[in-house]
Amino acid sequence: MTTEHPTEYAPEHTPRLPWSELVPEVFRAMVRLDTAARKGLDPKLLELVKIRASQLNRCALCVDMHSKDALAQGESVERIIQLSAWDESEHFYTEKELAALGLTEAVTVLTDGFVPDAVYERAAKHFEEAELAQLIAAITVINAWNRFGVTCRLVPGHYTPGQHA
Repeated sequence: MTTEHPTEYAPEHTPRLPWSELVPEVFRAMVRLDTAARKGLDPKLLELVKIRASQLNRCALCVDMHSKDALAQGESVERIIQLSAWDESEHFYTEKELAALGLTEAVTVLTDGFVPDAVYERAAKHFEEAELAQLIAAITVINAWNRFGVTCRLVPGHYTPGQHA
């Protein structure tokens, strides 16, 4: 008779700082900004954008949160998995989603100091101006959330879909 041993995972790290408790006005303002930025955007597209920005910024809490939210909205596991290589897996996404993911990467990784014209023009081709402005706002907001999460080392794994801040 063999006894199975449970897998032992590495211990969970401790967050550095409970920033939302220490600056509740800023946290509430971020929640309001997030709510305003998502208006008029397709919820599934928004979650793909949030997951991709969070992957790029290495925000484990936000990758966990937005992957769970995407799954709860009916997004496929396959499309979420492929996000890390979306430009090599374009056939998983619509042209509009591809334009949004390209813009997400350009806004998130400003290594050249600007968003290339071709990336912006591709997005502008698939989004009306007001929707494009909302998308840019949503990308900017998730990048801000990522910076709080990464800097404060917020812990992933405890989020339940729909539990937004």
